[in-house]
Amino acid sequence: MNKNRDRSPRPRDREAILKKLQSLKMACSAHAYVRGTPEKFYEWLASGKHGRPEGPSIWICGDCHLGNLGPIADADGHVAIHIRDFDQAVIGNPTDDLIRLGLSLAMAARGSDLSGVATAEMMEQMIEGYGAALKERDTGRNREKKRPESVRIVMRKAVDRTWKQLAKERIEDARPTIPLGKRFWGLSKEEQREISKLFKTEKLCGLLQTRKKDAEVEVLDAAYWVKGCSSLGRLRFAVLLGLGGDYKEEGGLCLMDVKEAVRGVAPRSAPTKMPRAHAERVVEGARNLAPSLGERMLPARVLERPVFVRELLPQDL
Repeated sequence: MNKNRDRSPRPRDREAILKKLQSLKMACSAHAYVRGTPEKFYEWLASGKHGRPEGPSIWICGDCHLGNLGPIADADGHVAIHIRDFDQAVIGNPTDDLIRLGLSLAMAARGSDLSGVATAEMMEQMIEGYGAALKERDTGRNREKKRPESVRIVMRKAVDRTWKQLAKERIEDARPTIPLGKRFWGLSKEEQREISKLFKTEKLCGLLQTRKKDAEVEVLDAAYWVKGCSSLGRLRFAVLLGLGGDYKEEGGLCLMDVKEAVRGVAPRSAPTKMPRAHAERVVEGARNLAPSLGERMLPARVLERPVFVRELLPQDL
């Protein structure tokens, strides 16, 4: 694994550094604060001052803000805009997702100095789009034509991504190492052993959609991933895998996201048939809300903590 670890904080020092970074991120704007404090949002909803309709008990994101929406690819490379974060996923009231998304949009508008009229129109379009999606039966070209131009641009950029481009952007000099710095920190020897052990399991290796049948899986490098806002402070690792003997060829590299699962703050419907274990809950939520991502995820354990593991495709990033 990458030996250039000198500037990385020690594992025992991470929490204090990440808490400070989280506070700095949330201080940047009202929208950033909303993103980083889902527990405050649900405290506000539970205060009893704001009534809301009760929808059917279904899987919801639980943290549906703008930062958690984006392009996701399926196994065939087809891309769609989906929810991409399921840390708070529960079987609950879908109204909660709409209110959280609406608040996120309003805060983003406020930070962009848009007028109150523009903000109100954004809320109307959100509700209209939600209703239209529930009635949507079109596929293919008809659906593509109805997408806003901004969405089509994002999707075109995602579709054009390849592992070669991703390696150039995020892997130092396209070599099979993860560059250490502000975004990636070095691991302790214990963490390295745990990561290596994790990816020796056949169940996890079988998850890899970019892996050719029976191709050897090798952990080339791993690092602590400084990513997110509300989740900063939890275990999170980026793991670079080599698939097959000639992993330097396009398609021979695979980037994995290993993230700690914790108790969610989103209220759940009672009674519900929902996994009690945190990692299993996150994965089940993803498989129900964004199957093309959920099928690339598995629950696991690292350092005696529950985590979920997902394969990242170039289009996701």
